[in-house]
Amino acid sequence: MFGYDASTLGLTATERVHMGRRTAEALVEEAELLGAQRIFLLVSTTLRKNTQEIAEIESALGARLAQTYDGIAAHAPRTDVLKAMAAARAAEADLIITVGGGSVTDAGKVIALGLKHNILTHEDFEGFYVYVDDNGETVAPVFDGPDIRVICCPTTLSGGEFNTMGGVTDDRENKKQGYTHRMMAPIAIVLDPALTLHTPEWLWHSTGVRAVDHALESLSSNHSSYFCDGVAESALRLLSQAMPEVKADPANLDARLRCQIGAWQSMIPIIGGVPMGASHAIGHVLGGTADVPHGYCSCVMAPAVLAFNKPVTGAKQVKVSDSFGRPGEDASVVLDEFIRGLGMPRSLGEVGVDKDQLDLIAEYTMLDFWSRTNPREITGPADVRSILEQAL
Repeated sequence: MFGYDASTLGLTATERVHMGRRTAEALVEEAELLGAQRIFLLVSTTLRKNTQEIAEIESALGARLAQTYDGIAAHAPRTDVLKAMAAARAAEADLIITVGGGSVTDAGKVIALGLKHNILTHEDFEGFYVYVDDNGETVAPVFDGPDIRVICCPTTLSGGEFNTMGGVTDDRENKKQGYTHRMMAPIAIVLDPALTLHTPEWLWHSTGVRAVDHALESLSSNHSSYFCDGVAESALRLLSQAMPEVKADPANLDARLRCQIGAWQSMIPIIGGVPMGASHAIGHVLGGTADVPHGYCSCVMAPAVLAFNKPVTGAKQVKVSDSFGRPGEDASVVLDEFIRGLGMPRSLGEVGVDKDQLDLIAEYTMLDFWSRTNPREITGPADVRSILEQAL
């Protein structure tokens, strides 16, 4: 079972983060350092088809590259992951490199796990994902970690590359499930702001709000610490300043890099052991069940969750407003206006969710482990529905 101890900070198995370097250059250095000879390159379909980025990486890796693969849909459906896993197995991969957004990142980590445990079918995933038991306790199955390491080159700000967890959707039941092991964290990460120039504006800013949400829920958590609070506040300052700069000038690479570093900082409390709350729990369900993009989930839900939690996190929310440079103002209002200023959606209706779906979303949210760690207790689906209704 998960345990949360604010006096202890967990560390992952990530050894290096390259900041501001071109992707191909950094990957060649990593491949040589690791002695990789059979690299499986898992990439964004859009990047592969519409840019030269993947071709440049392939050329740089040369004979070390065993196969390039694309085709992971949003939310990493099991069906897509199984196909990619089979390709990596056939390629006899000794290193997995991912280039793309959160779904590609998550798929790469779970593929490494599947190669270790010979996952071949939908049924083989059973027994590996985190779940909530009948007593409401979060259970993380214990298993051996992957032997093959992963390197991640993200193109969005969702931050999943820093996490030990990979999310995959059971596309038979439309449920997003998390798989975690310390060795699922990538051995190296490349933060290349130039690579993100190809990322659609909506995706960049929505995943940036997702990173903001990481920091918000860390700062609000009952299981945080002075260290994690400080890192979360720094993430909020970086993101709240740099994201509007990228909105004003998409070619501003320095602002893009500051966004990437802010997203990294937003993940440090999570990977260190600080649990998230209702915004992330609901977001998992909106993604897996209602097919809402990750970032849009936070755009829609984060202000509503701040408002719901205010009776018990009011003092902590003062730090949120301060970090946004708007001391003394209501944090949920500050966040709402920030998200609107980026041109992002602010209601469930805008992202295709209607009132008839709320009961199912509320029910599934109670199965998510982070519904149990919201700072204001969520006692059942009715509490979740009350948050959802604020976001209609």
